[in-house]
Amino acid sequence: MHYYSQGQVPPKRHTQFRKPDGTLYHEELFSTEGFSDLHSLLYHVNAPTQIVQVGDPYSVAPKVVVDKQLKHRSLKGFQVEPQDDYLKSRQPVLVNDDCKIILAAPRKSMTDYFFKNADADEVIFIHQGSGRLKTMYGTVDFEYGDYVVVPRGTIYQMEFNSEDNRLFIVESSSPITTPNRYRNSYGQLMEHAPFCERDIRKPAQLETHDEQGEFLFYIKKQDMMYPYYYLNHPFDLVGWDGYVYPYAFSIHNFEPITGRVHQPPPVHQTFAARNFVICSFVPRLYDYHPLAIPAPYNHSNIDSDEVLYYVDGDFMSRKHVEKGMITLHPGGIPHGPHPGTVEKSIGKKGTEELAVMVDTFRPLQLTEQAMAVEDKEYYQSWLPEQVTHN
Repeated sequence: MHYYSQGQVPPKRHTQFRKPDGTLYHEELFSTEGFSDLHSLLYHVNAPTQIVQVGDPYSVAPKVVVDKQLKHRSLKGFQVEPQDDYLKSRQPVLVNDDCKIILAAPRKSMTDYFFKNADADEVIFIHQGSGRLKTMYGTVDFEYGDYVVVPRGTIYQMEFNSEDNRLFIVESSSPITTPNRYRNSYGQLMEHAPFCERDIRKPAQLETHDEQGEFLFYIKKQDMMYPYYYLNHPFDLVGWDGYVYPYAFSIHNFEPITGRVHQPPPVHQTFAARNFVICSFVPRLYDYHPLAIPAPYNHSNIDSDEVLYYVDGDFMSRKHVEKGMITLHPGGIPHGPHPGTVEKSIGKKGTEELAVMVDTFRPLQLTEQAMAVEDKEYYQSWLPEQVTHN
């Protein structure tokens, strides 16, 4: 990310900044990785520390069913049932210590509480629906195909325009960033990067709420949810500046990198984190070598688990793909195109596929929610149709 500012800030940090009545605004440092990485400075009308009441915490830890496995799996994500409440709708399906992959189908906007994830950065991919992310930094509008990136500790509400919403969420225990190889030494996205700063939509419409009452927060920490009641409305900033803030980036603005022969998955990388990456597969021209095979080659991801979330379009390497389907190809065994798809791809000029990929460098575990929507026959889908199997 790069420097951004909204509202009023003093000419020098950590100095007196006074309200019209002569009292001081309340400065807050909002940082990642301690004091050594990106940060923003926030200026509150009221102290952000005034707690009225604390409720009893409850666990939201994923219920892992399979913690060690070596089997290709497929999940039917749209079979996850919609729920009215945003937090209750979030269903973790694949997890490890670095990330959690979550499916959600919330019907209702968050109107009577606020949420803060103190455990993880969040990447919320909007598969269906539209609306706005309301935060202390301002508002970020979102629609189909948007990645909404929310730094950990950001207090927010999700406001939806309808009840038909489908979200693919990745929680990261480390900061979500753009890949290092896309940036120069000053942090600017370089010419070869598949997107640039103009594609990133930053918060707008900063509103200062100078209100007191009992404002309910749900704060997630160490897989526990803590109900907190604060005296002051959390969106009370008169201004802020820095490098940490939520933003949106549309998968439709990802510019694919192509070549004469098939390009490997790193060309699709969109975000980086510790021990995993997020990639975007978008409509693109196929390889243009006269003997090119557009379908991907068989490959063994020995040291990583590969998760693909299917959004829209036709996939040249897969049969029986449906919206919201998730495939998990674990490290240790090879996977590749389904039978017949390699020959079928030859001579094709392009693809309209749209998908999100998460590659993790530590094994993923399956939860109860994952097993409830699993296609149990998927691992046999590479067999020739005439082969009989149990």
